Amino acid sequence: MKPLAVMTLCAGLLAAGCASDAGGRMIVSGTGPDDLLKLRSGPSLEYKIIMGLPDGTELQRRDCVTELGQRWCRVSLVESPGVTGYVSADYLTQL
Repeated sequence: MKPLAVMTLCAGLLAAGCASDAGGRMIVSGTGPDDLLKLRSGPSLEYKIIMGLPDGTELQRRDCVTELGQRWCRVSLVESPGVTGYVSADYLTQL
């Protein structure tokens, strides 16, 4: 492949990856009425739990990473922006 084609392909892949990780308003959903989504200090189950978030909690997503096959997003609480941490992306829905 020619160098220009490789650079164009890489730029396209980078843009696609950035677009999927772009921040946005999210809502916690799918935890169920008797459970909470754990806000953690880092992107895996090994990190300390900061607090539990019920369905309906509004979050501001910052970016996401994949650790051991699980997608984790760095978020902050909309009502308390100073409270930040990581949650499983499986329980986030775009507003």
